[in-house]
Amino acid sequence: MRSPIAWLRGVRHPEAYHGGGVRRGFFEGWYVKLVSADRDRRWAVIPGVFRAADGDGADEAFVQVLDGLTGRSWYHGYPIDEFDADDRRFAVRVGPNRFDAEGVLLDLPQLRGRIRYADPLVPWPVTPREPGIMGWYGLVPFMECFHGIVSFGHGLSGTLEVEGVAASFDGGRGYIEKDWGKAFPSGYVWLASNHLDTADGEDPDASLVASAAIIPWLRGSFRGWIIGFRHSGRLHRWTTYNRSRERLLQIDDAHVRWEVEGPDGILRLEAERTRGGLLHAPLRSAMHRRVEETLDARIRVRHTGPDGAIRHESVAACAGLEVFGDVERLLAL
Repeated sequence: MRSPIAWLRGVRHPEAYHGGGVRRGFFEGWYVKLVSADRDRRWAVIPGVFRAADGDGADEAFVQVLDGLTGRSWYHGYPIDEFDADDRRFAVRVGPNRFDAEGVLLDLPQLRGRIRYADPLVPWPVTPREPGIMGWYGLVPFMECFHGIVSFGHGLSGTLEVEGVAASFDGGRGYIEKDWGKAFPSGYVWLASNHLDTADGEDPDASLVASAAIIPWLRGSFRGWIIGFRHSGRLHRWTTYNRSRERLLQIDDAHVRWEVEGPDGILRLEAERTRGGLLHAPLRSAMHRRVEETLDARIRVRHTGPDGAIRHESVAACAGLEVFGDVERLLAL
């Protein structure tokens, strides 16, 4: 069980480890995206830890790997004692693999080598009133799943041996987010990209993350949603907790269409769904191979300001996209 001091420290540091002292019913994972400058190499590497809710489940550490171009995926399990993470900063070790604010060191069958981050990480701001992307919900200890943005975007440098062939990531771009808690939501949609192409070319400052999920709450549940769109030197927010409202959310086999309105104006998103790779996700009893994720989605983005002027219009490429679980219930809430 975590102490109150450890809990408050975790609120202040979403990027750090939250599982100290927790022995049952917990998971934590960091989603590290690596894209080469020419976008021909797109990889997601996810280190993490899982502790089953009961004594019958298997506790383990892991590193998952997703090839964003081909959709192939791999799950590498490790004994729990080969996992170590810092509860005050982003620093994770799983076996010989290391992840921190300086870069990644990988020793996996698919990826080997060292990638350094050419720029400082750019996290979602943490304030006393809004400790990260979840706002005041991040202060609620009984939430099923917590979310954090470790970096909206940063440059990459270095070379990885990709399935035995050297590949340069110099001039590439990275992104990091994370989840922790008891289990993934029973239904959700998630999308993210920091490769947004405008009519004038790629906007290196732009980054988008959006998610909606079924949130258990007391004796019921509700649809909680968060959208953060960083461009023009500012983070624009549309969330359940900042008086924004959804004007449209449609999900079918081919598209996700989402339109929201709030203090920062109107945001319209239209994502094209593509086939992806299967990743393991945490239930309360075990890690199950059940979530299909792509790094090859395209999202049409339009941000209209409160004054009616178009502030940003682009197509987001190399986008991560997941649609999972009880989507019908998610849309009905």
